[in-house]
Order: sequence, then structure tokens, then C-alpha cells
Amino acid sequence: MKVKSRFGPLYNEFEIGEVDYFAKDSKLKLSSGIEIDNFPIAYQTYGKLDAKKSNAILICHALTGDQYVASKNPVVQKDGWWDFMVGSGKPIDTDKFFVICSNIIGGCMGSFGPKSIDPKTQKPFAQTFPFLTIYDMVRAQNLLIESLGIERLHAVIGGSTGGMQVLAWGVLFPHKINVLIPMSTSYRHSPQNIAFHEVGRQAIMTDPDWCDGYYLSYKKFPKNGLALARMTAHITYLSENALQSKFGRNLKNKSGFSFSAKRDFEVENYLHYQGNRFVERFDPNSYLIITRAVDYFDLETDFEGNLSKAFFELSKNKSCKVCVISFSDDWLFPPSESKKLTHSLSACDVNVSSVVIESSGGHDSFLLKNNIFEKTISGLLIEK
Repeated sequence: MKVKSRFGPLYNEFEIGEVDYFAKDSKLKLSSGIEIDNFPIAYQTYGKLDAKKSNAILICHALTGDQYVASKNPVVQKDGWWDFMVGSGKPIDTDKFFVICSNIIGGCMGSFGPKSIDPKTQKPFAQTFPFLTIYDMVRAQNLLIESLGIERLHAVIGGSTGGMQVLAWGVLFPHKINVLIPMSTSYRHSPQNIAFHEVGRQAIMTDPDWCDGYYLSYKKFPKNGLALARMTAHITYLSENALQSKFGRNLKNKSGFSFSAKRDFEVENYLHYQGNRFVERFDPNSYLIITRAVDYFDLETDFEGNLSKAFFELSKNKSCKVCVISFSDDWLFPPSESKKLTHSLSACDVNVSSVVIESSGGHDSFLLKNNIFEKTISGLLIEK
């Protein structure tokens, strides 16, 4: 299916692959109380579903990810964000498994989101789009899985915001999963992380081209604010060691300081590059919707301050195993968060294990090649 969509200042026509439009009798009631129906979910699949429909793996993408987990992204023309993990003979082997990855609702790569056209106005929803929760995203994913005729998933895997979706699958649909692998994530978003998100949202909303969220109608785009939001967030994705090893205090101009407000350091250049690249592929309203959904996520508060209660129903699924994966230098979701999550799962008799993998890439380590990490994932998927 070809879609004309706006990413950054340009309009691009691109192929988004498979799209499921759910029938009007498949209504989804959101956490806010709003009901949606007949909404699209864009997704990609890899490998073949076996005759018993028992080899399906759902991969949940991170905050600004997409469905192109192992195929070329049509917007940026780059390989999939987890291409080294998914494919023939790779840790998530598509010769054995049928892999599904969908763009979350609220996103901007073909699924129901703020850029979708409101049938009542024939204009993008923009700021009238309903705010969501991680639970809403997972309930929509479940409708997709059901539409494919799959009753039980072999595994659900995801990192960061995707890891929150994995945990929500364990809470909402505990009987439908054999393996849960949440990575680089937590049972809730910390106050510090919420603060970083708010800085990013304010950067977008104070951009002169924000237009109260209706920038598309005015043929404008708050690219400076969106780039600044990405720059701020990207600092949290890397560790201090990663920044030191990549850039240190290296100067852009080897001859010395400019003695001006111009960029002097390579790390400044890097952040600007990340911000400018981001505005080519992401929608500002989607950024607000998704970051707010992540901020709302708190399994402990949702279950009366007792995190173990969140996994009571999952404990009844004796064939399900959980492995919580964290990375040593991830300060966005540090190993201490995973430790509490693992203890809470164990306390209610869930078959759980945990792995802390030595890393030097910070929070983004789950997106980087690592032999131990790859072997851990492939080993967890083996049926015993």
C-alpha cells in the first residue's frame, strides 16, 4: 500500500507494506474511555507461519521505532533497526519463526495516529487525536494477532518502550505467550525520565511553527523544536563512557576554539545530526502522544502499589518463561530497575530469569551487536 505522508518539511510517497483495517464491529475502548474502530495498523512479517500457527514472535518497537525491524525503511532508506537480530540463520531465525512487527497506534508509519485523516473533518486528527497508554497499544496489537488467526505467541520481545509493551502483554494477555523478553526497560517511567520527556515536548510546542499542533493544515512543521526534543532524548540513550569513547572533548576544528556560539565540539555536531535526521521521519504530534503514554506507564501504581500483583495471572501460565535483560551502563533504565522487576515476578512464582549484559553503548545497547546478547536471545527462543 502506498501512502503519501509528511515527514519533516517534505512530502514523501513510500510503501508501508501490510495494513490491517479493523472492522467497525471490532471497537477498541481506550484507557481514556474513548472508543475507536476501523483503524489501521501497519505491520511487517518475516518468515512463514507454521501449520499449527505456533511459531509466531511479536517484536515491539521502541519509542520512535517502526515496523521495519528487518527490512529497508522506505523513508530513510536504511536497513531495519534490528536487522542483525532478525533473519535467516540469525538469533531470531526466520527459517524457524514467523516474526511480526507493527507500528504502534499513535505512531506515524501507517498505523492509526495523529496524522490519520479524521473522517468527520477530512483533515488530520492532529491535537484531536486521543491520548493513549501502553495498554491501548498492546490491546491494538492483540487485535492484529487475532486477525492473523494466531491464538498463542511463541514469544513477545521488545526494548525500552517496546519492553513496556512486553510487560503489558504479560499483564493483559498472560495466557497467550510462551516467552516474554523485556529489554532495557522498567515497570514504570521514573520522575527523571518524565522530566526529560517534558523538556522535549515543550521544545516542540514552543516552536513558532507548532501552530497548536495543526502545522500540517498551515503547511508548516516545527522542525527546530522536534530536532531539539530528539537531541535532548538522545543524550539519555548513551552513557557517559559511550560519549567519552565516541567523542571525548574532540574539537570540530582541530586548530582550536572558535570563541563564538558556533559548534566547537564533535559531540555538538553529533547531536545536531541526530536531530536533523529525526525530523525527516517523525511526526511531532506522535512524539507527544507516545512520550505521554510512556510517562503514564506504572505497573506498581496500577496494582495498588504491589508490583507482584501485576503478574498474578501470568503466574498461572506455567508454560511461560520470562527473561528480563538489562545492560550494565544503561542509566535511563538501569539494572536496578530490572532487579526489582525480576524479584516481583519471582515473588508471585513466575518462571523468571534475568541477565545483566556488560555494555558500553548505554541505553541503546539493545540495538547494537553483542555476542552474549545475541546468544541469550537465541537460547531463550529454543523450546524445551
